[in-house]
Amino acid sequence: MKGTLAQVRTYERSVRLLMVNQFTINLGFYMLMPYLAAHLSGTLGLAGWVVGLVLGVRNFSQQGMFLVGGTLADRFGYKPMIVAGCLLRTVGFATLGLVDSLTALIAASAATGLAGALFNPAVRAYLAADAGERRVEAFALFNVFYQAGILLGPLVGMVLTGVDFRVTCLVAAGIFALLSVVQIRALPTRRADDRKGEKGEAGRDRDGVLTQWRGILANRPFLLFSGAMIGSYVLSFQVYLALPLEVRRVGGDGELGTAAVAALFAVSGLATILGQTRVTAWCKARYEPGQALARGLAVMGVAFVPLLAATVVPVPGSGAGLWLTAAVPPMLAALLLAVGTMIAYPFEMDTIVRLSGDRLVATHYGLYNTICGVGITLGNLLTGAALDAAREAGMPALPWISLCLLGLAGAAALYGLHRTGRLSTPVDDPQPVTA
Repeated sequence: MKGTLAQVRTYERSVRLLMVNQFTINLGFYMLMPYLAAHLSGTLGLAGWVVGLVLGVRNFSQQGMFLVGGTLADRFGYKPMIVAGCLLRTVGFATLGLVDSLTALIAASAATGLAGALFNPAVRAYLAADAGERRVEAFALFNVFYQAGILLGPLVGMVLTGVDFRVTCLVAAGIFALLSVVQIRALPTRRADDRKGEKGEAGRDRDGVLTQWRGILANRPFLLFSGAMIGSYVLSFQVYLALPLEVRRVGGDGELGTAAVAALFAVSGLATILGQTRVTAWCKARYEPGQALARGLAVMGVAFVPLLAATVVPVPGSGAGLWLTAAVPPMLAALLLAVGTMIAYPFEMDTIVRLSGDRLVATHYGLYNTICGVGITLGNLLTGAALDAAREAGMPALPWISLCLLGLAGAAALYGLHRTGRLSTPVDDPQPVTA
């Protein structure tokens, strides 16, 4: 960790602040969200469909508004959107802890989702702009801070929720309020066209919104890349869906299952915190970005081989054998998913900037997040259906084979894009010159 912190100090203040901001954002978010469903259904006594509605509104408002958030960041500047998102989440989290009416809960949930749509594209575009030629390394460090927040947040939330869920909400809101103040005072202002050298380029970035969106939708390499990367998000999300379900299917819902599920998140987070910068440096020295992306997706596909192999092993009835059978294959899968993500993520973020031609970067990030968010929703529906079908048909290997094939298909698609040069920086069309 000393080496990681030393590397962070080599970047300018804005980049360092963005990394700390992302850690704090995830800390505040994950100390509350894992316990929200239990609060809604238990403390407030809401029906299951109502709980699903409240949580679904948050996800929809975030995924559906990413493009708008990115567009606003490119048009009005990155800092205003980052601050606005944090202020909105302050209000949303405080409201979740203080109200019990359905209308207010839905409004608060929508606010927390919209907040993410405002600051996520802006943070990444800002980081890419100020990291310059060191974007890949900067995004590797960014992922370390990102995962550290995810790892620590639920632990803090568990302690606070043990007192009262309202305390958790108010502390999380206080974190975002403090973060807003720090960013207003310390984060330098950054506009999308600050680094443009020619008036023509800056002018193009100030075109009408619909013109900008049409231009991005005409960027075929970017859209192909976005589609190819959907699989990576579907696979990585299985740490929250298929792997915990498999742990509880084998180990039950008691203390054994709870401990094994907690171990999944610990393995994934700690692996990233301890290994991300080393993995990125190793890959950058050996592979081109497209090659690293393809290898990362391949590793993520192979991550489900331990679960596939476990389907042919008899499940012990009790004792240490049951614990090992329930915990070890999912933990290996979580570890390999983390390794695959470590390989791909920094190059993924850098590729988006390159395919954007370094113009309207936040808008590109916003559309990319929306595409992948829709893919995650559809992928999770299909994964859930595969898990149900596997149980009913007595074919436990079915979902793991499907996920393996998804990873390998994504790797093949990315390698094809790399071989055909579609992951390279686009060349501007020549502009007419007055004689």
